[in-house]
Amino acid sequence: MSTTFEQILDRAFGHPRGVLGRIGGTVMAHANGATESHVVDVARLTPDETVLVVGPGPGVGLRLAGRIAAVAHGVDPSPEMLALAQARCAAEIAAGRVRLTRGSAERTGLAAASVDVAMSVNNVDLWDDRRAGLRELLRVLRPGGRLILSAHEKSLTVPRHALAAELVDAGFTDLQTWVWQPPGVTAPLAAQFRARRPD
Repeated sequence: MSTTFEQILDRAFGHPRGVLGRIGGTVMAHANGATESHVVDVARLTPDETVLVVGPGPGVGLRLAGRIAAVAHGVDPSPEMLALAQARCAAEIAAGRVRLTRGSAERTGLAAASVDVAMSVNNVDLWDDRRAGLRELLRVLRPGGRLILSAHEKSLTVPRHALAAELVDAGFTDLQTWVWQPPGVTAPLAAQFRARRPD
């Protein structure tokens, strides 16, 4: 049975909702900003690509992706996070470069082979069914499409090598994994993954 403190954390950060979710989104925008930027850099987006950002939260990485790629889709299950992302990405939405949808890693609502790059920062452990989510991302990626995941290593519910094995089991190839230290004395170490849908 979860404690009151765990319930508060879940409302603010795990499954953001209500006032606590909005507060959590503000904290996430600051705390995850460097990692979001780093993941966009690792993705090496080009102006003709379509990107999927799974769980964009308050929209920091989504806005960065939308400023580079042709279109960046943000899919998030939280209405509070979608509202924050909509506000942050207002100019990109108006220009048709960012599109927001309520959904999840397991149910993106996108067509098969419709995106070039899929990215996720600090939410893979929150997916209802991680293996189903990885299969869905493989489905929506075009042949040769790239997947980039980042997560707080200390928060992973499985060891990094086990998550890497799940990526391979889902059908991804050319897997690379490493750790990255975000700036800041208290910033937790990030476990990061890059893989590709086979051609």
